[in-house]
Amino acid sequence: MNAHTPDSFEWTDLDRRAVDTARVLAADAVQKVGNGHPGTAMALAPAAYTIFQKVMRHDPADPEWTGRDRFVLSPGHTSLTLYTQLYLAGYELELDDLKAFRTHGSKTPGHPEYGHTAGVETTTGPLGQGVANAVGMAMAARYERGLFDPEAPEGESPFDHTIWAIVSDGDLEEGISAEASSLAGHQKLGNLVFVYDDNHISIEGDTATAFSEDVLKRYEAYGWHTQRIEPAADGDIDPQALYTALRTAQAETGRPSIIAMRTIIAWPAPNAQNTEAAHGSALGADEIAATKRVLGFDLERSFEVADEVIAHSRQALDRGAEAHSAWDKQLDKWRGAQPERAQLFDRIVAGQLPEGWEQSLPVFEAGSSVATRAASGKVLQALGPVLPELWGGSADLAGSNNTTIDKTSSFLPKGNPLPEADPYGRTIHFGIREHSMAAEMNGIALHGNTRVYGGTFLVFSDYMRNAVRLSALMQLPVTYVWTHDSIGLGEDGPTHQPVEHLASLRAIPGLNIVRPADANETAIAWAEILKRHATNPAPHGLALTRQGVPVYEPNSDAARGGYVLKDSSTETSDVVIVATGSEVHLAVEAREQLEAEGVGTRVVSMPSVEWFEEQSREYRDSVLPPSVKARVAVEAGIGLTWYRFVGDAGRIVSLEHFGASADAKTLFAEFGFTAENVAAAARESLAAARG
Repeated sequence: MNAHTPDSFEWTDLDRRAVDTARVLAADAVQKVGNGHPGTAMALAPAAYTIFQKVMRHDPADPEWTGRDRFVLSPGHTSLTLYTQLYLAGYELELDDLKAFRTHGSKTPGHPEYGHTAGVETTTGPLGQGVANAVGMAMAARYERGLFDPEAPEGESPFDHTIWAIVSDGDLEEGISAEASSLAGHQKLGNLVFVYDDNHISIEGDTATAFSEDVLKRYEAYGWHTQRIEPAADGDIDPQALYTALRTAQAETGRPSIIAMRTIIAWPAPNAQNTEAAHGSALGADEIAATKRVLGFDLERSFEVADEVIAHSRQALDRGAEAHSAWDKQLDKWRGAQPERAQLFDRIVAGQLPEGWEQSLPVFEAGSSVATRAASGKVLQALGPVLPELWGGSADLAGSNNTTIDKTSSFLPKGNPLPEADPYGRTIHFGIREHSMAAEMNGIALHGNTRVYGGTFLVFSDYMRNAVRLSALMQLPVTYVWTHDSIGLGEDGPTHQPVEHLASLRAIPGLNIVRPADANETAIAWAEILKRHATNPAPHGLALTRQGVPVYEPNSDAARGGYVLKDSSTETSDVVIVATGSEVHLAVEAREQLEAEGVGTRVVSMPSVEWFEEQSREYRDSVLPPSVKARVAVEAGIGLTWYRFVGDAGRIVSLEHFGASADAKTLFAEFGFTAENVAAAARESLAAARG
């Protein structure tokens, strides 16, 4: 299935010229815009070219081809490393796009952005994220194989492919890389290959300022296959040595692989090479001219690309078409042998859910008391048999998060001693690695063909935040299951009690936070999230209770984000109380008190502010009538979200300080989360509204 065999490697003068062309294009692009990172792109040109032209299975004419290998450029600041190869290989980038580097509206932004530029597999800005994305992609590739072709001999399935990633010193210094690489070694992800750009340079100078560990020994300890290649005599990357190492790594299917590659930043610029200045600054006209003189380019021309170079490099289109055709034949053969799995494949690729799937959703008895985390677990266990593409787990908190979709099936490699271990298992054990869990979930979603969720306590979303922000930026359909969502978790105390987290997460554009009031809202929320997976992709965060909360009759309008749970007994409401999660039942109890006093009171449950704000103005006004100025919002967190909903006369029952270590009942009473206090706030708002 590979375009080349180890014996077929050739490195011609045109290959060398293409690499040098990529180097001068990087230098010219940064010089033209006046800012950027030329040095690493110049140094990495031979490595990126070897991967794209000699090793990786891809089709520039179809960047979304299911059978492709994946490529992750984790040090996103060297985006020109990727853009020049996309241009040379014949993706949608052309020379004018490189000339527009880092300018508004261009296809070549400062860091690669998923969904913006064809061939970019993930948004890599913050260092280390791409490392974990690649690990997630490798996990997803294995699970995908398990869904569609688990019995095929190794290397003979249309669903076998390799995840290639270039990683940098900066990536490996970030803690997230340790988390992700540890898990990858534990999982024995033999479909994952890292190329480590060991250039000894960071923004502050030589990496000796902060980084001296033996990286390969570290990765050996993680359980990785390790190699180091030496540079050529002139100090440049040796393409033959790199190619041999890449093929050796690809053949090592029992472990992930890392190849350390000593490079010289800005090579072969005579004065800028091996300097920190070359990392993040234009080389300057004189140094670019000197570099072009070394490489034999016209000193008077910018963005010089010889016709024979582009003709040579765009043979990648022919190789891609050939590989794609061979894969199509292999897939057709698989379809004939596996018609039921082929139907599953077609449904999943189309983003569709199976007919009648919603009938599997549990309905909870009104009047009972159920923790929403427990309800979420019941939903997952009910959906497991009908949605085989749904999988996930927890950062070592599965028993608390209720994220075990199948207790008999754990995603663990061959050789793991646990009885439930299965390389294609349903339940992921991310370990106590929240940050990498979130970024791995992004990688799983980016890979495609599965639906992933991952859980931890809401307070630990802080550890995940950078990756969560990127899932929103990329509009990825990942689901975060955040439990223990308030002071209601009780005795663990203020370090574990989220206060600012709901408001903080709602501040991330494109992230939908869903805090259900009860078990039935939880089931409806899960259904809505699953429906949105293909039609309106976005990350979702479920905020779920530790403690039991009263169960109400199910109302499908919960999927609209906000709805009337209990209406006023009067024709027109005097006051509206808006609440979320475990505070909704306090609003209902306060309503009973107010109604007994003759105050017409409507209770609105608002599990998702984001979903509610998607609705038409007509619907939103029907739930929150503009004419009703007396309003109260109730949520056991800071009140920042709610000012725009309650208006000048409104009141907010919130928590503007940290919690304490005590049982939930004591804390709610101590901090004013009682029906009596909510009713008192409603009376204050009524008085303010009446002036």
